[in-house]
Amino acid sequence: MLIAGFPAGAWGTNCYLVAPAAGEECVIIDPGHQAADGVAETVAKHRLKPVAVILTHGHIDHVASVVPVCGAQGVPAWIHPSDRYMMSDPEKALGRSIGAQLMGELTVGEPDDLRELADGATLSLAGLEWGVAHAPGHTKGSVTFGLPEAGDVGIPPVLFSGDLLFAGSVGRTDLPGGDTAELLDSLGRVCLPLDDSTVVLSGHGPQTTIGQERATNPYLRQAADARADGTGTDAPPRRGM
Repeated sequence: MLIAGFPAGAWGTNCYLVAPAAGEECVIIDPGHQAADGVAETVAKHRLKPVAVILTHGHIDHVASVVPVCGAQGVPAWIHPSDRYMMSDPEKALGRSIGAQLMGELTVGEPDDLRELADGATLSLAGLEWGVAHAPGHTKGSVTFGLPEAGDVGIPPVLFSGDLLFAGSVGRTDLPGGDTAELLDSLGRVCLPLDDSTVVLSGHGPQTTIGQERATNPYLRQAADARADGTGTDAPPRRGM
């Protein structure tokens, strides 16, 4: 399996291109701010044929290049319906916090072919089976994408966690649509059942594993405690846009 990723734009958002191998079809995950050139370079370097863009959530740092990337590659994009409005109104989703000058540099709006994700769905794209899990908390429409079948080809399962789970931290919940209790529930429901060997590729920062986060991430520990005794936490998550 080929997974090529790079941090893009002002927020250093990780954009990933995933394919069974070089020279084959690929899926593009979260082409954010100024990601279009990196996508084109990665496609050319590995001789890839994009077939879809899939989005972990609707924040502008993850979707800013969706329109140009989908247009250049002639592919559809997928997003959860609860975050679809952010494609055309990103400032509303961020409480108008990122500034008019920066916003003037971004292409907003929906691509010509925008499709909606559903919790528990399986997407058959680029010869791979993508498991979709709705994981609200950072946004109402946050999702993760899992490739459990990666373990069948000699590498650990992979979870593209978006801004749900980071190495050592989790996504912030203080923007419109964020909710700490929902995020903790999503961590417990989506992440805790996964095998420790699962590689976590998040929206920001370095890769990690579920085992590493289970042992060291205080928020995943809080999620485990909440599931065990039915209580939550008021501790604010720290990272993400």
